[in-house]
Amino acid sequence: MARDPLHDGHGRRITDLRISVTDRCNFRCQYCMPAEGLPWLERDGVLTFEEITRLTALFADLGIATVRLTGGEPLVRRDFPALAAMLTAIDGLDEVAVTTNGYLLERDARALVDAGIARFNVSVDSLQRDRFFAQTRRDALPRVLRGLEHLASFPEAHPIKVNAVAIRGFTETELIPFAEFARAHPYEVRFIEYMPLDGDRSWDMTQVLTGEEIRAAIHAVHPLAPAERAPHATARVHPFADGRGAIGFINPVSEPFCGDCDRIRLTADGRLRTCLFSLNETDLRTPLRAGATDDDLEQVIRDAVWRKELKHRVNEPGFIQPERTMSAIGG
Repeated sequence: MARDPLHDGHGRRITDLRISVTDRCNFRCQYCMPAEGLPWLERDGVLTFEEITRLTALFADLGIATVRLTGGEPLVRRDFPALAAMLTAIDGLDEVAVTTNGYLLERDARALVDAGIARFNVSVDSLQRDRFFAQTRRDALPRVLRGLEHLASFPEAHPIKVNAVAIRGFTETELIPFAEFARAHPYEVRFIEYMPLDGDRSWDMTQVLTGEEIRAAIHAVHPLAPAERAPHATARVHPFADGRGAIGFINPVSEPFCGDCDRIRLTADGRLRTCLFSLNETDLRTPLRAGATDDDLEQVIRDAVWRKELKHRVNEPGFIQPERTMSAIGG
């Protein structure tokens, strides 16, 4: 049955859904969770593959065209490629993508490509082994880079994006090496401004290394061509002036892109979030398991999406960090 597309109360059409398939992660990144980790969801609290597939099919009927699977670390979810195949089979979706820390890509890249995953984002915050360990609290850089290289061997997986969270006092020395990495490999490196979603709740504005600062530093060594952010995109992507690769900048703190945001999120325990920084969530798991029809669920979803926030207000007085961290929300 054809359903009317989703719109929020500010007139934005919603076409992008980020789904967290687990809150568990095999890293302990400084900007995400404490060294000791966080309490995990109980197994029966996490949506099953069938529940995720049913909700995703309903969202597709409501005009969602792009789905990104995240965590935690999605590849730690048992039989994750099977879920990927279930979702890529849904009519109406243009793309199903995966964001991963890359640790298990050597094992799962082929299965995910065979399942129909066509886009990958791989998080790599340093190209130096000791500094990667300091940031992630895991000595895993060689394995991540091997996984990335293995993924790159599949033509269907391109373009591959490598994401680095930019933190003042840490990332400055990584900028030129990452630029040269992007010029030497078939990856689009993207720097993401550090956001207040850390488990330690120690974030403050002085730690934000802005995208413009990063762009200027790279441009001084490897000139970049001008670029505009495409509508609804998170990144402004600058090709190198000589055509050898590109660098992207995701600047949610210094240059919010809320005005044309078309994204919503589904957490691993079945809560719908209409903004990364939402203070409120809408429970879809309970009605789903209580026997709600798709029409019932559609009304719950529409009511929630209509209340989608106009903007995240990170830079404004009175901003309140959400209770959940990035690993529990889904990147």
